Amino acid sequence: MFPNGLPGKGLLLLRAVTGVLLIHEGISGLSGTNPPAEIIRQLAEVITGAFLMVGFWTPIVGGIVLVVQLWVIFSGTDHLAMAIVMATLGAALAMLGPGSISIDAVRFGRKRIDIENQ
Repeated sequence: MFPNGLPGKGLLLLRAVTGVLLIHEGISGLSGTNPPAEIIRQLAEVITGAFLMVGFWTPIVGGIVLVVQLWVIFSGTDHLAMAIVMATLGAALAMLGPGSISIDAVRFGRKRIDIENQ
């Protein structure tokens, strides 16, 4: 779905905030020496954050955000509340879609199906 008007702007705001937080978390974690698994997780946060910011593959990326944040939650973190919020935002974006102000809306757009009675 690609809602426009206020719902579309609300989805844009939701995507932007989620994207900024993911990019911030990923970049701040990359500044130290980490094991390879942590580097992969942090790169995933940066990439998914960037994709959400522009609305590219939003349902798929939202699902990836959910999985990555569940990984963070179950592997133990000092930022449990943030991981839970980010997992919830990822799930919500996967279910709601990108909205009309996104690359997905431009690429796929609204489809019109004409059904003729016979």
